[in-house]
Amino acid sequence: MANWSLKWFQTMKVYWSNLFVYRTNFFLQTIGPLFVFLFIKLSLWTSIYLSSQKSIIGGYTLEEMLAYHLWIMVASMIILTSSSQNLSEDIRLGKISSYLIYPFSFWEFHASNFAARQTVQVFIALLTVFILLILLPTYFSNISFLFFIQGLILSLMAGFFWFSLNYIIGLMAFWLEETWTLTVLTQVVTYFCSGAIIPLELYPLWLKEALFYTPFPYLGFVPVRTFMGESLLFWQSVLVLLGWILLINLISKLIWKKGIHLYTAAGM
Repeated sequence: MANWSLKWFQTMKVYWSNLFVYRTNFFLQTIGPLFVFLFIKLSLWTSIYLSSQKSIIGGYTLEEMLAYHLWIMVASMIILTSSSQNLSEDIRLGKISSYLIYPFSFWEFHASNFAARQTVQVFIALLTVFILLILLPTYFSNISFLFFIQGLILSLMAGFFWFSLNYIIGLMAFWLEETWTLTVLTQVVTYFCSGAIIPLELYPLWLKEALFYTPFPYLGFVPVRTFMGESLLFWQSVLVLLGWILLINLISKLIWKKGIHLYTAAGM
């Protein structure tokens, strides 16, 4: 157990060292989403409410709508961080041969990189919340420690599901020359169906109900509503996310077993 933990920690250390080499890039990634919200979404939704001359849209006041998008930004920092690009390149360029002989599997390597990235993203999200509490305290008037912890737990679980989904997309490189089309398509569908662009209450009722048979609302809408104080969603959401995580990891194991039989170490 100690050796296994050490392998994970050392792999995470390598990822952290690579990440912090380009400090300017890391700094821009940290403050970029905050400035996008302050200069774009804040003015955009304010203009929408003023032009519509309505105080409530989709059950949200202007303050609630802005709070929703603040939490979407925070949740997205934790959830939507994984990418399948490096994973698919490892397969396409034949780099996975080393994982077939080393005592550290292909999945473990990418999972440890995900864990390293996730710890950084949680730090960035917490820093962002702290800054927003100072700059925009009005929109955090209903925040409580319990709701914040519940939202954080759901975001971490959703982040692991997103990693697992991208892992499957990366494994498609066993059959496809490029997987970026699948990656972009998945990202676009997720942004629209998770409530990352607009709350799901603004969607037609039939579509909103249908989406809850998919994992997409749990990648944005559900953690955000939990952050905002809708605690009744928490335990149900934990069970649903656990079910989706188990299902998608089972599928990834089956795909790996089929794909590795086709592997010819092309590019080595």
